[in-house]
Amino acid sequence: MNFNDFTQKIKQLEKTKLGGLDVQFKMAPKLRLRYDADKIRANNPRKAAVLVLFYPNNKNETTFLLTQRASYKGTHSAQISFPGGKIEKKDKNLKETALREAFEEVAIHPKSVQVFKELTDVYIPPSNFLATPFLGFVNEEPQFLSNHEVETLIKVRLSDLLNDASLTTVTMNTSYMKNAKVPCFKLNDYIVWGATAMMLSEIKELIQSNFSK
Repeated sequence: MNFNDFTQKIKQLEKTKLGGLDVQFKMAPKLRLRYDADKIRANNPRKAAVLVLFYPNNKNETTFLLTQRASYKGTHSAQISFPGGKIEKKDKNLKETALREAFEEVAIHPKSVQVFKELTDVYIPPSNFLATPFLGFVNEEPQFLSNHEVETLIKVRLSDLLNDASLTTVTMNTSYMKNAKVPCFKLNDYIVWGATAMMLSEIKELIQSNFSK
């Protein structure tokens, strides 16, 4: 998708109603329970935010950034995610959290990003996080520099996400499910599942609803 075409639709994207949980759960494992707002509040989740950053690549194709987390002794070791993390006391709000984390992890300066939409929160049961995704863009491809939390930078063309050929299923073993078939996206030969796939599902529908008109 041409980046100029994408940015011309930003105002429409801002106004478009989100698909919400129904769209997110198209990409959730079947064993992943739906938690209602009361249950989530009762769990007192830690708040977090991620940045979905769109930019033009060297062919002026709309591209967004995913990262592969570094390996560590933790729940989300080596998983694919957007730049982001938990809110800190110095953050005024979750949008600031997303921008700060993106700066720390991949060196995107907050003032260069135009944030244009907040997506539906995603509850992440294994780590008890409630993550809020923010969509933003920059007008030229950044010079990404990853920190110790990031193993790999994954630059994905938006057209690849929109292509249904990227949809597949894999068999996963985790702390809460064994030999479970899980819906996922295959992007740049990386398997993207769980919370990040749920976010991508809402992004995909949002974009398609505006570019199919």
